[in-house]
Amino acid sequence: MGVFTEMWWSVWWPWMLLWLLTAAGAGALLVLSAARLMRRRRSRARNVTYSICFYLHDRSVMDHYQMRGYAAALRKEVEQRTSDSKDGTIRASVFGIGAGAGRRDNSEIVSKYMEVAEPISVIGVIMDVLEEKDVIVHVDLVNGTVRRNAALTRALADHARAGDPPQSSVRLRDVEDFVLIRGRFRRVSRSDGSTVLLAPYGDPDDPSEGPRVRVTCATEGLRNEVPSGTFSARCLGKVQDWNSEEAVLEVQAMAIFR
Repeated sequence: MGVFTEMWWSVWWPWMLLWLLTAAGAGALLVLSAARLMRRRRSRARNVTYSICFYLHDRSVMDHYQMRGYAAALRKEVEQRTSDSKDGTIRASVFGIGAGAGRRDNSEIVSKYMEVAEPISVIGVIMDVLEEKDVIVHVDLVNGTVRRNAALTRALADHARAGDPPQSSVRLRDVEDFVLIRGRFRRVSRSDGSTVLLAPYGDPDDPSEGPRVRVTCATEGLRNEVPSGTFSARCLGKVQDWNSEEAVLEVQAMAIFR
């Protein structure tokens, strides 16, 4: 019996090894595919959540896009949008550039898309990359909460002193990464050059009292008419300064979504 077992292993062990390697490869492929699918789903969910772009600071958007090397991310986004259909053809319309040809036109469509990239076309890609890199601190002014993620952890660590207990509150002026601030905004002034929006911390009876976030927008960047009353929005930007006399946090907005 022992001789038979040794003979069996001597013949079949290469095949067993091959089967094991194949199973391990298939398992790894399934894991990678699942992770990729989850990233796509999160990306689509974000695009839906922030689909109505209310304000864009065109120069800031394009400067950030060009300086940070988003070309690869934009190329991936376009290639996904122009992915092959079941019949092997491509159907796309990119800034008026129509396509209904075969595979060979895919790279041409991508190149044309990137050549005519505009702020409104790349802000979604920038959002996805910032989220993927965990460099956005999510702030909810209405509920008074900040989402715990890598960006928040860095902000707390950068300003913590040795021996300090864990912090239960966050000073937004200490955040150096991007912030995405959800709040109830209202317009307080408007001119040809700028439009100022204010959002209170929490939900006070009088939004003009207490700490507030002030966002100064370039009026030309407003893509829709500002509502006359209070409206909910999310502001993507950078914290500039805390005005202690007015109890106002100044935020430079790159984009505002409704």
